[in-house]
Amino acid sequence: MAGKFVVKRSGDQFMFNLHAGNSQIVLTSERYTAKAGAMNGVESVQTNAADSTRFVLSDSGLRFSLTARNGQVIGTSETYSSESAARAGMDAVTRAAEGATVDDQTQD
Repeated sequence: MAGKFVVKRSGDQFMFNLHAGNSQIVLTSERYTAKAGAMNGVESVQTNAADSTRFVLSDSGLRFSLTARNGQVIGTSETYSSESAARAGMDAVTRAAEGATVDDQTQD
C-alpha cells in the first residue's frame, strides 16, 4: 500500500515524514532551511528507496538511514527492538515510497 509524505515546518525550517499505508512514520528527514530542499528530499526518497543498497543499518542494528547516490543521508528511521524489525522497516519504506502522495502542511 502506498504511503504519504507529510511536509511540514519545524521551527523556521522544513522537514518531512514518510508515513506507511497504516499511517505509521517509517522515515524522518533532516531539517532543511528552504521548503524546496524538503521537496527535493521527498523526490530523493522516491528515487532511492527502491534500491536496497541505499539503506545503511546502524552499528547497533536497531536503526537505519536511507542515503542518496552521493552517500548523503536523506532520512532516518526510529529505533527498533531488533535488527530484523529494522530490516522490516526498510521494506516498509520501500513499499510506502512507491506511489506515495505528498501532503504539504507548510501553509506557504
